[in-house]
Amino acid sequence: MAVSLGKGQGISLKKTENNLSQVTIGLGWDIQAQKKSFLGLFGGGTADYDLDVIAFLVGENGKVNNLGRDAQGNVTLQNGDVVFFNNQYHGSGHIWLTGDNRTGAGDGDDEQIIVKLNDLSQQYHKVVFVVQIYKAVENKQHFGQVNNAFIRAVDATGKEMVRFDLSGTGQYEQQRSLLFAELVRETSGWSFNAVGQASSSDSFVEWLKHYA
Repeated sequence: MAVSLGKGQGISLKKTENNLSQVTIGLGWDIQAQKKSFLGLFGGGTADYDLDVIAFLVGENGKVNNLGRDAQGNVTLQNGDVVFFNNQYHGSGHIWLTGDNRTGAGDGDDEQIIVKLNDLSQQYHKVVFVVQIYKAVENKQHFGQVNNAFIRAVDATGKEMVRFDLSGTGQYEQQRSLLFAELVRETSGWSFNAVGQASSSDSFVEWLKHYA
């Protein structure tokens, strides 16, 4: 049975107890039924509720050391250590985003990031997972309108190792992005930490500034 964490809690994912050769980080959510005039989710010209999961690969110095730059040295986030909807595959081949679910419909994971933790280079000491609501300000959307949001880690055998369910809807009113959880390298494997820190910004770039 998976360990269920509360905000601020963590657990070790030991190699001796779990198959970390390929770990699925799954994100799921449901959308509250709201009046059409409030969200405009159920009529013509409506916007999908698009949650995106992003991963930052962080070095021992606490920074994302490769932000991806063009020939002029400008940050592009392409081919760097940030995995997101416009850079779905990390150059190492050891972490990638499987796709983009724009509605949260259906059971199970709505978005997934796959990580080959055993193969991830030693230069990476932490993987930080951020969730944002795409164009949330423009569409007047926020996490206070999201139900049953969760993040979980499943090992290569399909065993759900750990799960963090977002609770306390009221505290996420007008919050549009979230530092959801992180994986931290340990001697015996990795630890999974439930963070649950929210921001009113709807852009993961605001979180990235803390690691740049």
